[in-house]
Amino acid sequence: MEVFEKIQSVGVKQVLIEKQERKIIYLVNPVSGTAKKTTLVNLIEKISKDQKLYCEILPTNKRGNYDFLIERIYKEKITDVVIIGGDGTVNHVVGALYNQPVNFGIIPYGSGNGLARAAGIPSKPKKAFELILTGEARPVDAFLVNERFACMLSGVGFDAKVAHDFATKTSRGLLTYTQQSIINYFKAQPYQFEVEVNKFEFFTDAFFISVANGNQFGNNFTIAPEANISDGQLDIVIVQKMNKAKLPFAVLRQIRGNNKLETLVENITQRNILYFQTEEIKIKNLKNAPMHIDGEPVETATNVDIRILPKCFNLIQP
Repeated sequence: MEVFEKIQSVGVKQVLIEKQERKIIYLVNPVSGTAKKTTLVNLIEKISKDQKLYCEILPTNKRGNYDFLIERIYKEKITDVVIIGGDGTVNHVVGALYNQPVNFGIIPYGSGNGLARAAGIPSKPKKAFELILTGEARPVDAFLVNERFACMLSGVGFDAKVAHDFATKTSRGLLTYTQQSIINYFKAQPYQFEVEVNKFEFFTDAFFISVANGNQFGNNFTIAPEANISDGQLDIVIVQKMNKAKLPFAVLRQIRGNNKLETLVENITQRNILYFQTEEIKIKNLKNAPMHIDGEPVETATNVDIRILPKCFNLIQP
């Protein structure tokens, strides 16, 4: 592949600087998204050299193993790790390194780019790169799903089934995701869950349960309009059993922000969609509904324990 060859040719090439206040490593996913990255790699090299900035460009690791960077962060005083890829790549890199003393940046190049959108990071790669050089690193939240790292949105049910099917397609992007959503809509049936929030338990038949750190599903699709990546809360959206003909309209109301955040109350059986915030939620997945973490399909679990990691890592933002 042309992109991968370009990354390999850059390899461990370093653009040294006289003033080493910042030392940036760029991790490039050669296969994420739909656009070539050669032009962007060339731009990063040129501007870094012109501005006497230290940079190193490496390909991402398919296994998500970035242990080799940990020693370098301390030994070489690396200050920033910038991810060029989509939400799955961001999850792998930040999940491996969030305990290390570095700032993270994102140049979105995926099919969804949910975290980047939620943080206000420009969708155009050149603008996003400019932000890396001029933006401010501020703490943002993440969360754990059965002790697995997540930073954007995870869940069980219908949306996870779409994620599983989407992952098998050679063509990615909004059109493919929409096609898979429509196909699964006609086949969708509610799953049975037992939910525990703040020691309050209830059963629900639901099409899906989404746990959101940010207000983006990806592709500018907003499932939790009030979510904020820095508020120390998880936004929970439970789309309960209803006449399937009503389902698209109920979800559309949620997307538009017509369903306001509520405190969980006793009349949950009277509402099509539950929308509330919490720091922790436990879900018993009684029918083994499919599951995803940050849009990536994962093996399902009967017990799904989710908790917030407030101010988990520093992200470069506008």
